[in-house]
Amino acid sequence: MKKWMACLLAMAMLLSLVACGGGKKSDKPDSAGVEKLVSEYGFQWTDPKAPILNEKGAKELSFSVYSSKNASALDYNDMKIMQDLFASTNVYVTWENVSESVYSQQKNLIFGNADNRPDAIYHAGMSSGEIIKYAKRHVLLPISDYLEYMPNFSKILNDRPDIKAQLINVEDGKIYSLPRVEEMGLLQNPNILFLNKNWTAQAIQAGALKGVTEAELKDGLALTSDQMTDLLRYFHDNDMNNNGNAGDERPLSFVYNNWQGNQCDLYGMFGLNDNLEHRIVIDDQINYTVQDERFKEATNFIAKWVADGLIDKVSFEQSQDNFLANGKGLENYGAFYWWESETVVSNPENYITCAPLIGPKGDQTVCVSNNPEVGTGEVVIFADCPNFEVLLAYFDRYYDPLISAQINYGPIGIVYEENLDSKGMLVQKELPAGITSDELRLQNAPLGIIYLNDYAWNNVVNMEPRAKLRLERLTEFVTPYVAKNVKPCPNLQFTLDELNTLANYETNFNDYVRTNLIRWLMGGGVSDAEWDAFQKELSGKVNIEGLKKVYQDAYDRFIGK
Repeated sequence: MKKWMACLLAMAMLLSLVACGGGKKSDKPDSAGVEKLVSEYGFQWTDPKAPILNEKGAKELSFSVYSSKNASALDYNDMKIMQDLFASTNVYVTWENVSESVYSQQKNLIFGNADNRPDAIYHAGMSSGEIIKYAKRHVLLPISDYLEYMPNFSKILNDRPDIKAQLINVEDGKIYSLPRVEEMGLLQNPNILFLNKNWTAQAIQAGALKGVTEAELKDGLALTSDQMTDLLRYFHDNDMNNNGNAGDERPLSFVYNNWQGNQCDLYGMFGLNDNLEHRIVIDDQINYTVQDERFKEATNFIAKWVADGLIDKVSFEQSQDNFLANGKGLENYGAFYWWESETVVSNPENYITCAPLIGPKGDQTVCVSNNPEVGTGEVVIFADCPNFEVLLAYFDRYYDPLISAQINYGPIGIVYEENLDSKGMLVQKELPAGITSDELRLQNAPLGIIYLNDYAWNNVVNMEPRAKLRLERLTEFVTPYVAKNVKPCPNLQFTLDELNTLANYETNFNDYVRTNLIRWLMGGGVSDAEWDAFQKELSGKVNIEGLKKVYQDAYDRFIGK
């Protein structure tokens, strides 16, 4: 019986490995060699307008790429942009799409199965530690050894040493993955404060809000923390939406610890550029906001707003979807944090964009998020991929801004007009009836590796109207309030020793801070004794100084110090 069970288990494991390898044969074909690729298959990589392979190459060479995808997206094999890429390059790629959950379950099996794995993984989501591990085992192709086949990517690395620094494997100085770069200037500041101007006008008329006239209720209004307290209290105590219920108004709302529309800007009233990691760069030095006495003051101030019902406690429990759903229909939001009011409420014309709140001591600044505009580890190619030079040249086309726009948003003919506008730029088509821009995008765009920077937005593709609106508001009402010496912490590459330190302490640090902070905010604040004990624990068992040193050393390497 034991032998029979062992056979069954062996067969099950074999089937699993075959499945996660995309059903490929065990023996991969040999590489043709660059000379043969050039002479027989017409391989070329220098002319971005010409095919990469000739007709024979299109028929005889192929690549298998494994990728997770959004549930709404078409199979990548059926996407127009992928078919257009084949038509322009003659490089035939077979995509195996799975859900993100399936990929997370199969990831280790794929990397461990040398006989039946794909040629590359798209949306690979590789961490620094994983890249170091598999690079040491010679599982991954060292892409930086073959940059001659990638003129677009090579130019990015030459023009942008900051991007290169985020990709280099510290252990051997090589690059093993391809990045996603979408630079709009949005992610650094994920919050904008919106205020119900009609409700505020009522508060002014009732004498509840001093120092502000109705004529001043327009975008850019700056309120002090005392004024905001009086205003939120008025929202809380009155039936602002006139439905006969004075208890369904939500004076100030957000989504606690969400990537956008979160609580972090409230700490700006006390001069802190807080974020979800509580880690920021000031004068090129790594700082943790939770070590600053002002963090205690801010937490106690915010906790009082919570205790008084000025911040609805549901803000600490609701999901992003709940927050957005609750904003529709009958107005019940007095003020809220998000990127645009148009997404949150049914009547966005009733809301104005505010400047950051001014704190008790005159401080006025905002969150500086560590959400990166450069995504590392997005695509990896396996070292045993036959004719990898061709696949590198193919992926290099993704970094052409005209292709990047279609990879990111959808193809010409479906998302973009066939004809360029008067400036020679891609312009979006009108949305089909009954579908949102997000739905159209998710169905038709694989996302993944792209390069969209200022040049692309100014010369190649028009930014989405929604993104333009966000950027305009941030530029006018948010980013001017961030000091020039304050920066987000970028993607950093770590040594094995540094990764071990992070693995040993960072989860404990995050859990410890998260547990205490939610308790303080929901429980009326933090006492001096509790704060002192918190600081001792941070410096002791939680090892915040060790974490700070790891990030500082990695950051110093990043800036070439």
